[in-house]
Amino acid sequence: MNNTRKNYIARIKQYRTRYLMLLPGVLLLFFMNYLPMFGNIIAFKEIDYSLGILGSRWIGLKNFDFLFSTPAAWVALRNTLFYNVLFIFTGIAGSVGLSIALSEIANKRAAKVYQVILIMPHFISMVVVSYLVYAFLSHATGFMNTEILPFLGIEPIGWYMEAQYWPYILFIVNMWKTWGYGTVIYLAAIAGIDPALYEAAKIDGASKWRQIKAITIPQLMPVISMLFLLSLGRIFNSDFGLFYQVPRASGALISTTQTLDTFVYRSLIQLGDIGMSSAAALFQNTVGFVTILGVNMILRKVSPERSLF
Repeated sequence: MNNTRKNYIARIKQYRTRYLMLLPGVLLLFFMNYLPMFGNIIAFKEIDYSLGILGSRWIGLKNFDFLFSTPAAWVALRNTLFYNVLFIFTGIAGSVGLSIALSEIANKRAAKVYQVILIMPHFISMVVVSYLVYAFLSHATGFMNTEILPFLGIEPIGWYMEAQYWPYILFIVNMWKTWGYGTVIYLAAIAGIDPALYEAAKIDGASKWRQIKAITIPQLMPVISMLFLLSLGRIFNSDFGLFYQVPRASGALISTTQTLDTFVYRSLIQLGDIGMSSAAALFQNTVGFVTILGVNMILRKVSPERSLF
């Protein structure tokens, strides 16, 4: 036991510089990620601000009952799952396709320019995006109603009052803003593929499409699997800016733009119910965590090298 302890102390002394460099990150992780988990007890309490969190009355799962007993919550849950499934699968397919297309461009300078153009929307704030969308869809001055629709002989549309158009609008905005980031990630993975594989395929007479199917896509599968699993972890979360700021919080659009995140926000702002909001957030994160574990376990059995852990 003494020898083990001495070896442990000696190892700490040997690597003390590395441990000191690691310390700020560990502290940041603790204070920003683990310490706030204490707040999860709010989901099981009826908060009385005069008594504080610890002094408030325990009510068990009543906040969760209220959360899922309202029709609005089920609409939010349905929309959250629908949009996330749509965004995950189309995002992977679109980003992989764009990355392969960019990798085939012979003019590398042009390819770099296209990469910059594709990734730029990722860095634009959703507040700015909401104004860009409004510039297109404003009823009185929007480009769609003043230029495009009259040219096509169609009457102006009140975009912010017509819910049926917004699944398509949100999909287009999300595609424009997120596909470029995924494209750059997959493009970096393609750059790491051994060129000898393509040279051998050319010698065997494989066409470009055959090379993509037999070499590029299989080589990308580990990265695709990792990003897919990470996306599944947020399948019950949504981009608040996309679903609240872009539709400009229009009540007429709630049936197609309400997600769990906007539902939690509206519940907190309009009802002041911090317990129900905390219950919804805890539900989102717990189910996302369980989903990652379940899918990763299945993936590990099917193809261990593609699992996340």
